[in-house]
Amino acid sequence: MNKRIGAATALAFAIALLFGACSEKARYDPEHQAGANPPLPGAQNFIVPPIQVPKGVGWQDGQVPKVAAGLAIEKIAGGLQHPRQVYVLPNQDILVVEANSPRTEPVTTPKQLIAGMVTSRAGKGAPGGNRITLLRRKAGGGGWDKYLFIDKLHSPFGVQLIGDTLYVADTDALLKFPYTPGQTTIAAPGVELADLPSTINHHWTKSLLASPDGKKLYVGVGSNSNVGENGLDVEYRRAVVLEVDVASGASRVFASGIRNPTGLQWEPKTGKLWAIANERDEIGADLVPDYLTSVQEGGFYGWPYSYYGQHVDSRVMPQRPDLVAKAISPDYAIGSHVAPLGLWFYTGNNLPAEYRGGAFIGEHGSWDRSPLSGYAVVYVPFENGKPTGAPKPVVTGFVSDDEKQLHGAPVGITQDGDGGLIIADDVGDSVWRVTKAR
Repeated sequence: MNKRIGAATALAFAIALLFGACSEKARYDPEHQAGANPPLPGAQNFIVPPIQVPKGVGWQDGQVPKVAAGLAIEKIAGGLQHPRQVYVLPNQDILVVEANSPRTEPVTTPKQLIAGMVTSRAGKGAPGGNRITLLRRKAGGGGWDKYLFIDKLHSPFGVQLIGDTLYVADTDALLKFPYTPGQTTIAAPGVELADLPSTINHHWTKSLLASPDGKKLYVGVGSNSNVGENGLDVEYRRAVVLEVDVASGASRVFASGIRNPTGLQWEPKTGKLWAIANERDEIGADLVPDYLTSVQEGGFYGWPYSYYGQHVDSRVMPQRPDLVAKAISPDYAIGSHVAPLGLWFYTGNNLPAEYRGGAFIGEHGSWDRSPLSGYAVVYVPFENGKPTGAPKPVVTGFVSDDEKQLHGAPVGITQDGDGGLIIADDVGDSVWRVTKAR
């Protein structure tokens, strides 16, 4: 379709968005669709898929998210520009990556026009800071100072420190910066270590994780479409986890078929690589569950040809039964359309014992499901290196009880040296810290 979408068509779709697209309700609560074998209803076809959009209003003075019993929460920074990731340096300074989409995806269909309207209404569409801010606790513990640490980035997301080099994953390149402990700004320009798949940027985030020995960097690269509708030529090295050699910058595909691997972490007991992933849209409010999974070297996880193992997506042409036969089922579903964007395996001892040894997930929330799902930080217990039981809501209240107003949306998660849980909130433009209640 031509970029000039007709006014009548756009209006028709806008009316469908506002009045007609919420009729298809989800049958499963997210916790009932969690686990290794989630229920998967039949796929549906929609002119406009189920949509529900809360209005982004941010946090009013004194408002804070809700936390589970036994926990306390405090805002340690506000007034940011779409904080996406948080990273704690060895000296306990906290880096906050502020970014949003580079907006390089052309608007060629009514669906894309609707998506833009949706993100704007929800407060998720404003420009990001394209920078990294450093937070440092004031002497005596009375609040936090903010410093502009790195500026003029290009839709950054992942960040990792190896020795005296800080690595930042922009949407189109993996950059390295010299780092000196204690500095509050880096003036030196970034040097490109490796290029990263760009163009269209349907999914623009590039998650980043260093290997324990510091010799490799792993990069999560999302797809350039929902299910290949932009053609498979633009999916080169997309929907993959890349492995980048730190010494040379050479890279290879470590695992593929993961539609949008937005968070990567090492599971502490087994040392295995795990990822969270945002699955495909537009075939139902209960399809497809987003997931948490171990990532096998050389593994293929289905996208775009199949989902949750070998469930074929009939929309994709041409079909590839040979690849579907190889598709690995994810380890653990976390509910449909919760939109996970942050992953952290907790290793501290500040939080109560029930939150130790498992994974925290920041669920950004999605607009293509009614009622809403996500918009929470949940905890997934682990036993013997595997997830077990249903996700437990830990930080909630990002959306109003009537689901009409959106105060915030959690993204990246980490922990500080005291075992506090640090959470980036990109709609609320804030950073939160969760600890055990006193």
